[in-house]
Amino acid sequence: MDKRLRRILPRVQKPARYTGGEVNQILKDKSAVDVRLAFCFPDTYEIGMSNLGLSILYHTMNSLPFVWCERCFAPWGDMYAEMKREGVPLYALESGDPLSEFDALAFSIGYEMAYTTVLDMLDMAGLPLRSAERTDLLPLVFAGGTAAVNAEPMAPFIDLFVVGEGEEMNNELLTLLREAKLGGWSKHDFLVRAAQIGGVYVPSLYDVAYNADGTLASVTPLDGAPERVTKRIIEDLDSVPYPTKPIVPSTEVVHDRVSLELFRGCVRGCRFCQAGYVYRPIRAKKPETLIAQGIETLKNTGYQDVTLLSLSTSDYRPLPGLCDGLLDYCEPRSIGLSLPSLRADNFSIELMEKLQKVRKSGLTFAVEGGSQRLRDAINKNVTEEDLLSTCRIAFAGGWNSVKLYYMLGLPTETDEDIVGIAKMADEVLHCWRLNAKNKNRGVKITISTSCFIPKPHSPFQWEAQISIEEYLRRVNLLRSSITARNVTYNWHDAETSLIEAVLSRGDRRVADAIERVWRDGGRLDAWTDYFSFERWMQAFADAGLDPAFYANRERSVDELLPWDVIDVGVRKAHLAREREKAYRSELSPDCRHQCAACGAARLLPGRKCDE
Repeated sequence: MDKRLRRILPRVQKPARYTGGEVNQILKDKSAVDVRLAFCFPDTYEIGMSNLGLSILYHTMNSLPFVWCERCFAPWGDMYAEMKREGVPLYALESGDPLSEFDALAFSIGYEMAYTTVLDMLDMAGLPLRSAERTDLLPLVFAGGTAAVNAEPMAPFIDLFVVGEGEEMNNELLTLLREAKLGGWSKHDFLVRAAQIGGVYVPSLYDVAYNADGTLASVTPLDGAPERVTKRIIEDLDSVPYPTKPIVPSTEVVHDRVSLELFRGCVRGCRFCQAGYVYRPIRAKKPETLIAQGIETLKNTGYQDVTLLSLSTSDYRPLPGLCDGLLDYCEPRSIGLSLPSLRADNFSIELMEKLQKVRKSGLTFAVEGGSQRLRDAINKNVTEEDLLSTCRIAFAGGWNSVKLYYMLGLPTETDEDIVGIAKMADEVLHCWRLNAKNKNRGVKITISTSCFIPKPHSPFQWEAQISIEEYLRRVNLLRSSITARNVTYNWHDAETSLIEAVLSRGDRRVADAIERVWRDGGRLDAWTDYFSFERWMQAFADAGLDPAFYANRERSVDELLPWDVIDVGVRKAHLAREREKAYRSELSPDCRHQCAACGAARLLPGRKCDE
């Protein structure tokens, strides 16, 4: 360990997150590999080590014998200040070597508010921020994650983006990088070749022009780059390596447990939900695969909790049998089993009884809209009776805590819809009074709202976000409508939502504002401890950008959008049709009952979407 680190670590919180040395970390002889890669997560250790995608890709990239993939996370403020004071560059946990010694830096960006932290980590590594300023092939800087479906705000900083699921794509890219490194290729020659790999988007190979009104005029591919980059998917999830020996953190993290991914995609088609569209088509793992992987991972880690992950866990058809298989192992060992992402329309007594065999946790349901008309408009496919029926089952079974999530500012929302949220809370409270197994414990009903953010590749990608003032008016309307003392109301701040909307739908010009925020001290903007709305607004003004142009402007369906260069599988015409149905409050059936011909199935040649 660097002597400077020995001096620093006693002075910072949770020093174990900066030392490495965890159980199951992967160590290799760096002289025996051709490519060294730093897998960078632009957030803290606690967040990154809870990310299943990071764990999966860490192991798949290390499966290449010529690659050593190591981890790197953003330091918290105290460690950041100490590293700056002592002149310690950002380093990888496994070897302790500075990132400047690596052949590639790969960023996993799942959230737009992490953009400034990406820049901060590049700077701490001693690298120029902009791709054009890094003229040599090495170190290559690439990025993936959900944010890559609109890569434009970060395009000037990143050499290339991997769009879609990376288990196969990353290894193909690293194989090419090895060939380029050993062959002495130029950076440009490598990028031209890399652009031919399916799912790889190289921003520098596209010329972007704008109209006089600021809208996008054209995107022209250069040097043989494809006109559109189609995301990559894994067709057979059972065949993909799953890390049954994941790294066990040496300090507490957000999700200290075994995570099992049931399926990718979602059958529901909620019109506000980006994830429900960009992760299509539906592909599921077999229950026997999941049971075997879960048990083996528990044995290799000593965890005492298992969680079943997907966008809508209770839509996994073999769920009861899967729970039985896992509980046969978990119950005698007092290992908990939890199912987030439950839906109010398919929660059953049978499922509830399985969940409470080991320990009981609170129930959380995303209702989203305060009236049936609005829920139909967003295609939520949940009725008030669904929710109340579920609450009756839960309260009769001993639960006394329910969290209900909603959005404010959804397209077509009215004040009546907002007041309807408060009325629904009253109905849930009345339901508890009639059905509670033990009234002496009381009940806790929590209502949480966030501000609707129009996201790329969703049916609402053309919509305007409501203003901060209007959002706060709606928050206050809901607050005044909630009268029961058993109901707690929490709301997400509007300022972060505005910035996220700008970054979500931004173009390459937004990069100037991102860099200005960073130069003014911005980092870890996903944390309220560090986020500064005033800093962002000043940066937009300095860059000559109007946030309302990106966040609060309704777009024409015919407008060329910054993210149109990315093909996530779902046709733009399908998104437009779903938007029209929203304004008629017309439901679309889920994928299991009727294929909507959205286009995603074409990514599975010769197969149908899994049910």
